[in-house]
Amino acid sequence: MTAKDCGHHEDDRRKLYRRLFAAFLGFVVAVLFIILLVWLILRPTKPHFVLQDVTVYAFNVTPPNFLTSNFQMTLSARNPNDRIGIYYDKLDVYASYHSQQITLATQLPTSYQGHKDITVWSPFLYGNTVPVAPYLAVSLNQDQMAGTVLVYIRVDGRIRWKVGTFISGKYHLYVNCPAYINFGDRSNAVVVGSAIKYQLIMDCHVDV
Repeated sequence: MTAKDCGHHEDDRRKLYRRLFAAFLGFVVAVLFIILLVWLILRPTKPHFVLQDVTVYAFNVTPPNFLTSNFQMTLSARNPNDRIGIYYDKLDVYASYHSQQITLATQLPTSYQGHKDITVWSPFLYGNTVPVAPYLAVSLNQDQMAGTVLVYIRVDGRIRWKVGTFISGKYHLYVNCPAYINFGDRSNAVVVGSAIKYQLIMDCHVDV
């Protein structure tokens, strides 16, 4: 066999590899296009969260700048999609005041939410003698004297979308729910033993 024949076979192999690579690349592009097309047709909508109520067991500022808080809240999530299910893989919920976290994060149970389904959670949130910035302690005292404290209930987690048998990768979910605690006017509150339950029904801001 001459050197010319060897070069000819090498060229044939290169052409075969190029064709195989082009075929594989075309297959991948076609699959991604189909997934994108289905996604655009279905138009997935992010879940709708509502903070229904908050029960306050403790909310006290002690010198010099420690906050003790104990809440139980009812949070509902609705899947507005007709053909898309939602997997809630990991959800951590906590309370914050002026962007500072004031309770430990409580992990919600993992769950699957079918089309148009509603899921309800009622976790407890604890924060014992949490140090806060001095200016926040002053602000908290002022808010309590004024009668109303704005606390945010936040959810940070991961979700996946399910379309037929296809399950997407994980997406970051961030939920922010305002909770107005009226220490002065308790017309919308129910006293339960030593706790106070506030009916809120507040829509939450959701980012996915």
